Amino acid sequence: MLTIRQSKFGKTRLVRLHPSAVVALARYRTLRSRQVRHTPGLPFFVASRGQLLGQPVGDGQVHRVFRELRRQLGWVASGSHGAPRIHDLRHSFAVRRLVLWHELGEDINQRMLALSTYLGDVMVSSTYWYLTGVLTDTERVGAS
Repeated sequence: MLTIRQSKFGKTRLVRLHPSAVVALARYRTLRSRQVRHTPGLPFFVASRGQLLGQPVGDGQVHRVFRELRRQLGWVASGSHGAPRIHDLRHSFAVRRLVLWHELGEDINQRMLALSTYLGDVMVSSTYWYLTGVLTDTERVGAS
């Protein structure tokens, strides 16, 4: 389990992780501990060198790393934006989960609260917005 503290709107929540993510995060923690001394309250993701050593990773650095990963993976734009954005991963996750539940015959309305909690949405009605993405994507596929 991953504890996300002080997220949007000051919420804290627990998020279950796939075992492969647990392995990757444990590897990062080991590397981080070689460069940064652990102190109480140390954020999980910190700068590992330079003047910002041990400081929380800022938005600018997160976006630079994401741009580099995008380049290495060969990701290209497929929507109305110039390039895939970090937030697009959230959208893809939510839409794919809803499609999977639909394919499995799950009751989407029963599952929506869990998805809303996982995503950290303040209101479950905000999570229902992703259904419009599912319908739009499905209609687009059916039209082609």
